[in-house]
Amino acid sequence: MSGHNKWSTIKRKKGALDAKRSKIFSKIIKDITIAVKEGGADPDGNPRLRLAISNAKGASMPKDNIQRAISKGADKDAAALIETTYEGKGPHGIAIFVECTTDNLQRTVSNVRAYFNKHGGELGQNGSLNFLFDRKGVFVVPKGDINRDEFEMELIDAGAEDISLEDDVFNITTAMEDFGSMIKKLEKLSIEPESAELQRIPKTTVNLDEDATRKVLRLIDIIEEDDDVQNVFHTLEISDEMADKL
Repeated sequence: MSGHNKWSTIKRKKGALDAKRSKIFSKIIKDITIAVKEGGADPDGNPRLRLAISNAKGASMPKDNIQRAISKGADKDAAALIETTYEGKGPHGIAIFVECTTDNLQRTVSNVRAYFNKHGGELGQNGSLNFLFDRKGVFVVPKGDINRDEFEMELIDAGAEDISLEDDVFNITTAMEDFGSMIKKLEKLSIEPESAELQRIPKTTVNLDEDATRKVLRLIDIIEEDDDVQNVFHTLEISDEMADKL
């Protein structure tokens, strides 16, 4: 398994264990709301909304919740949401990249800075750590009755860089430029992914001992719990053996 997919698979497993359902729904609702404000409430003419709805279905979000999120996005009087990012160093120099969606930038940056300061880290300037990550499309597709060989040939044709199968789930990585092509390919094959998103994959990762790893993960967990935070990416290496210990 490539480093990219190993990292994303471990991240997915960790998320399945510790992410609260309400937090997952909150993130998706914001994605839907922003998608509607940017491109309208018709998913047929709004690729970003179509993707957000697909992710909502993959997370088993009820249809009523999805519709309410669409209506919220279409409400001209609803509070405007802003997408922003923050970069910082955690304990032991681990690079941490935070993606947020907020209606109050001052609140968000204040909270994120406090998390870093209280847990052995430091918030840096935007752009200071971006070079440590590659922007990649990451897709998770349940295997079901898919013919693996035929499926992989179709994906390679659409720009797949890496494909792995683990626990009856395909993990697919593409270059950021091929993200849209892969979405179209899956739609053409009538396959709905469990999730499809652009992630920041670390170019290199750092191994730490168990105590140090726990300190870094404690900071990451606290950041992820903030309602304004959508995603957190980092350069900490979490091996299967370390994941079992944790």
